[in-house]
Amino acid sequence: MTSTFPDISISTDRLVLRPFEEADVPALTEMMNDELTTAWTALPHPYTTDTARHWTTREAGEVRTEGRGIAFAVTEFLTQRLVGTIQVDHTDWRVLSTEVAYVTAPWARGEGYACESVLAVAQWLFRDQKFERVELRTAADNTAAQQVAQKVGCISEGVLRNAWIARSRTEDGGWADIRTDLIVWSLLPEDLDGVPGRMADANGFAYPEWN
Repeated sequence: MTSTFPDISISTDRLVLRPFEEADVPALTEMMNDELTTAWTALPHPYTTDTARHWTTREAGEVRTEGRGIAFAVTEFLTQRLVGTIQVDHTDWRVLSTEVAYVTAPWARGEGYACESVLAVAQWLFRDQKFERVELRTAADNTAAQQVAQKVGCISEGVLRNAWIARSRTEDGGWADIRTDLIVWSLLPEDLDGVPGRMADANGFAYPEWN
């Protein structure tokens, strides 16, 4: 029998990480058509409303029910506005290891939301789900994603050469595929030893001193 994560929400002082809803479709469509998101992810482009609806109503839930991981819509606690997504995927239930990927809406960048959500998910994985390893992979030229990995305390373990296809703008305004290296980062439970014990609560709320 395949193991699965519980169907939960995770709350921090500023964010609620919850299952996707069909009401997220407009904001998700706009977010995923952003130029930087298009460049550094393997998402379809253009990212249509139908694609967003299929994700929110079916595919996101299947990530969990099929045992691959769990997908969260990241929202502001006060406004309930969608600020990003975070996905746990490629889960190895025997090794208790998984991979985390994230996207932040253009308007929400620079606010520390990616770091806050990654740390919240990592803490939940380690302390509630008893996982032993969280992995992040960033394209070699995606400096913003690398900064998130560094700020949350990840250790850079090496480079997967020529392992990813990113996108680059062409002179005519289109997109061209470019091969790139991937940097592998990891977090282990002991890497979060200095983090407040109640940074995030599953199905609850916590208000630590983040700053």
